[in-house]
Amino acid sequence: MKNFFLRYQKFHIWLLADLLLLALFVLLRESRAAMNGFVHHVSTPIRRFIGRLCYLVDFSVAELLCVLLVLAVIAYVVWSVVAVVRAGKGGHLRRTYTALLGAACGALTLGAVFCWFWGADYYTDSFQERSGIYAQPVAAEDLLAVTVYFARQTALTAGTVARDENGLFAVPREDILSDSPHAYDELEKQFPFLEFNDLGVKPVRLSRVMSALDFTGVYCPYTGEANVNIDSPACMLPATAAHEMAHQRGYASEQECNFLAILASTTCGNDTYAYSGWLMGYIYLGNALYRIAPETYWSIRDVLPETVKADLEDNTAYWDQFRDTAAQKASNKVYDGMLKAYGEERGIQSYGTVVDMLVVYYRDAAARALQ
Repeated sequence: MKNFFLRYQKFHIWLLADLLLLALFVLLRESRAAMNGFVHHVSTPIRRFIGRLCYLVDFSVAELLCVLLVLAVIAYVVWSVVAVVRAGKGGHLRRTYTALLGAACGALTLGAVFCWFWGADYYTDSFQERSGIYAQPVAAEDLLAVTVYFARQTALTAGTVARDENGLFAVPREDILSDSPHAYDELEKQFPFLEFNDLGVKPVRLSRVMSALDFTGVYCPYTGEANVNIDSPACMLPATAAHEMAHQRGYASEQECNFLAILASTTCGNDTYAYSGWLMGYIYLGNALYRIAPETYWSIRDVLPETVKADLEDNTAYWDQFRDTAAQKASNKVYDGMLKAYGEERGIQSYGTVVDMLVVYYRDAAARALQ
């Protein structure tokens, strides 16, 4: 055993280091003090420093790294197969072992870095805890009131954005991206702990691939960048940008980031972002209402302006082309598993929790507006 260990000493030490880091994460993740300390003093400063460097260029460094990773994996597989074939009799097993061990070490290193530099954020103080705005059980009448409120706000702001000859949202994506650094200006005044030096979001050139994988945006903890899909309908792009910038502030919870995206978009003073935020909120609330009262949902949906209906139908039609594909199912399964691994017990369904937060926050405003 000793000779076996020494023969592949570097690989084995690398493997043990990965396993130790992962085991340490599992042991410490339930300690709120340890996770808060590590994220506040170590991972966040490093992520933000790397992020500032990556924002010196206009393109997404995260996207470039993903492409290079895919190419590296392909090259490694080809090289390993050739090496095994050339090893000759008696050397096949050794070459196969080193190839598999090298792949395992590389994958575990990426996983360990991800756990410590992003997974740890799932175990720190949440936005709900810091703000005092907690998701609570929702009464049907409150859900209805807030859904109606969002529908009205969506209708009011629908006429403030540029539209094409078909009535569809037509604000240039470039304008949306250039305005993104100011999305949180007003919300930071209400919640000072959200303060962050926003540099905006970056467009992903391979956005069609993102759509096939069912992603509208992604925050990359390895580069500190907020990346967005620019192939999907632009009416959702402002709120999506705000969602990814919420992740940059250290909030890992998807439902909290959806809530922050809606709140930031509707309060920032930018008409384009306001419409997108109200529209996103209406979609979440409307979907929840539909599950318990479909007829009521349609009575609200039917009186929306034709422009809003056009945007909703355009968004649905776009995503329908990717629905139930093998790529989407595989992506959702992997992402669902990741969310559950970090304590999001409802997995992808955790996005529905944003409804509870919206109802709690907007219940009083909705009641006043409907009087």
